Amino acid sequence: MSTDRARPTNADPGLATKVLLVEDDPNIVDMIRANLLVRGFDVVISLDGQRALPIVETERPDMVLLDLMLPGADGFELCKAIRERSSIGIIVVSARGGEQDKVTALNAGADDYLTKPFGIEELLARVTATLRRSRPAPANEHSESIAIGDRITLDLAARVVRRDGRIVHLTPTEFALLRELAVNRGKLLSHETLLRRVWGPGYVTDTEYVRVYIRRLRAKLESDGAAPIIVTQPRAGYRMVDAETPA
Repeated sequence: MSTDRARPTNADPGLATKVLLVEDDPNIVDMIRANLLVRGFDVVISLDGQRALPIVETERPDMVLLDLMLPGADGFELCKAIRERSSIGIIVVSARGGEQDKVTALNAGADDYLTKPFGIEELLARVTATLRRSRPAPANEHSESIAIGDRITLDLAARVVRRDGRIVHLTPTEFALLRELAVNRGKLLSHETLLRRVWGPGYVTDTEYVRVYIRRLRAKLESDGAAPIIVTQPRAGYRMVDAETPA
């Protein structure tokens, strides 16, 4: 069991973006830590899975880079536990490259999945994309509130979603996808369009990302037996309609 911290040289720790790296391979730890530090990140390390949750709660990192094959923890269960406690960005970084592993990780709450071996530039691009989704939109961009039917409202500036007046807790990626659908309500958005706008241009073939996150939004926003607010057009994409009205 081990925890370590490294801060960028000459960086203000109060301003640096904090990344928790949960990884037991010392070579990968050294590579990722060194490259994050020179780019101004504050890095916290856990070499096993047992310490990861306490670190999330005490250190409050901005995002987590999480290996799946860890001593002392099941990586999927750890991902799920982190997501249940926090909306921070989670990127799974794993040697397990099967499609089912990726879908399982996304269902557990991961925002992204990167298979080892990987290039450091690809990792940094995914870190940047995940952080971008967690940051508020500019004040003059999509600053209005949107009502979907008579039950759901989105405050796009505050990044708050309410259903029947109660706040619905969404991850940054869930909110980014919902915002894209809501701003373009009534329009059919293809898988490629949603992947490019929400995740980035490098994800246009990763259709499982959209499918998993559409299911997550439906589970949080739609009622059993009621008309859907997110309609699937087979082999084409998705569109948002008013909730609780006939389809």
